[in-house]
Amino acid sequence: MDDQDAKERPYLPIAEHGLIGDLRGAALVGTDGRIDWFCAPRFDSPSIFGALLDAERGGVWELSPLCATASRQQFYVPDSAILITRFLTEEGMVEVQDFMPVLRPHDAQHRQRLVRRVVAVRGTMRMRARIAPRLDYGRARHRTRAGRGEVRFISEQLTLVLRSDVPLSARGGEAHGEVELGEGEQALFVLDVDGSTGGDTQAGPLDPGEAEELFDGTVAFWRAWLKRSTYQGRWREMVHRSALTLKLLTHEPTGAIIAAPTLGLPERIGGGRNWDYRYVWIRDAAFSLYALQRLGFTDEAEAFVGWLTRCLARTGTDEETGPLRAMYTIDGDAELPERELAHLEGYCGSAPVRAGNAAACQLQLDVYGELVDSIYLFNKYGTGISHTAWRDLTQIIDWLLEHWDSKDESIWETRAGRQRHTYSRLMSWVAVERMVRMARQRGLPADLVRWIEARDAMYRQIMEEGWNAERGSFVQRLSGKDGPACDVLDASLLIMPMIKFVAPRDPLFLSTMDAIQDSLVVDSLVFRYDPAEAPDGLDGTEGTFSICSFWWVEALTRSGRIEEARLALEKTFTFANHVGLYAEQIGATGEQLGNFPQAFTHLALISAAVNLDRSVDAAGA
Repeated sequence: MDDQDAKERPYLPIAEHGLIGDLRGAALVGTDGRIDWFCAPRFDSPSIFGALLDAERGGVWELSPLCATASRQQFYVPDSAILITRFLTEEGMVEVQDFMPVLRPHDAQHRQRLVRRVVAVRGTMRMRARIAPRLDYGRARHRTRAGRGEVRFISEQLTLVLRSDVPLSARGGEAHGEVELGEGEQALFVLDVDGSTGGDTQAGPLDPGEAEELFDGTVAFWRAWLKRSTYQGRWREMVHRSALTLKLLTHEPTGAIIAAPTLGLPERIGGGRNWDYRYVWIRDAAFSLYALQRLGFTDEAEAFVGWLTRCLARTGTDEETGPLRAMYTIDGDAELPERELAHLEGYCGSAPVRAGNAAACQLQLDVYGELVDSIYLFNKYGTGISHTAWRDLTQIIDWLLEHWDSKDESIWETRAGRQRHTYSRLMSWVAVERMVRMARQRGLPADLVRWIEARDAMYRQIMEEGWNAERGSFVQRLSGKDGPACDVLDASLLIMPMIKFVAPRDPLFLSTMDAIQDSLVVDSLVFRYDPAEAPDGLDGTEGTFSICSFWWVEALTRSGRIEEARLALEKTFTFANHVGLYAEQIGATGEQLGNFPQAFTHLALISAAVNLDRSVDAAGA
């Protein structure tokens, strides 16, 4: 997109963004130098800059040359979460370095800051800055107070302190400034987030030397973390960028792992499937732990198990959804009331914009298996679970054994009523099977006879009622109790060999792969199901589901189709954005759709790449 396109279209494509963060919150930086999404002080706080969802009312931080730009480039400082955006013009070249400082793990002295450093690389460039916060999703009023070297944005809930060595003027609730930089010169902007009211916090004078220390310290932090990775395979750059992305979606103070840092980004432009993903989906977090543990990152798993233990103690068992909800807030609350932000027009007019998520009230039985499987791996490869964690797990399993054959909304969170989902039975089987393994490995107290009887009943039910002989495939819903047999295909069933339910070359699974390839796979991209065959209670259509595309790669790998898997993986890599990030979905013309970046996608990328690497090595290819 050139500058003229940007002026005519106020919304950048979703893919035209990079992510920065400080393990507490995150911001999206566009390739044109705008920050159009930033919630503070936490991922799930109301937005400060939200122009991504409303170009007029959302708020934005613009930083760009005053002259015409010939081209733009954006990339990360290697092995870090520091983002660089370059502007190339006839007059010269300038780069903007964006980051949120993180200096030490679990830093009690951490301050949340957005740092933007502008460096003239070649020639002379005049830059323009516009800092226009719109607090509380654009609903809260604030006042500005300009002082020497700073501008304060003060509301009842939050104070922002903007410091700069560029002269700034404050008007209309915004700050503006211009500066001319010659080759080698720099300009600095630092936005401090202060949760107190009144705006009396002393931010202190801006020190360029301090900014350099923050830059170097943040690079060192990320490289020290990434150095712990055990992955040295063929796709190291993509795998490590995905690992960094998952880490950026971790809320370090609590151990929570969120699904995505955004809300309201549409699954189809102009459509209404616009959800809030800034919460802890047990499913997404569990899969994320699996991916991180595959790379040798066990601290995150230990922190999440601690979060879960506190969460279960806090929420208790609900009669409707059981002891484990599908999702929670970062603090472990189970109530996430869904509401529409009707004053926001939505990304490219995609309304409604929703905050909160009503899926928190759904029964999703699959989360039990996903959670227990990740804890099983942590217990096997990490430091081991505590007595309290095992007690919580046994209570969870006791509930599951009484309810596993219930109808539910399952992994895709449909809103067309509960069904007897095959995937939920699969993951219920996983939950019990992994509990049996842990009990035997550690000699932990368990009702093994009861557990094994239930596990085997689940297995038989899936084989008898989840298989459609005419379709030659395992299908989305079980048959046998509610009328005619289901013949709807579902890409979630690609994980059957990954969870060790079937052998990867079992004829039943190979036939399922063939059916999914014929109906749901478009080149390397995979739809999760066909809403025309299985109405999901939602209007409109959606793109291909990126996690399913990587599941397809892994299914090909495990079934021995190595060359097909390698080609499919490379094709799927081409749909990443310019810095290796993925949204939830890919549209028909290759555009990224849905919330961005999406943990689900990046964790599946890691698993697919690691397993394919191992298989290629084993085959000597």
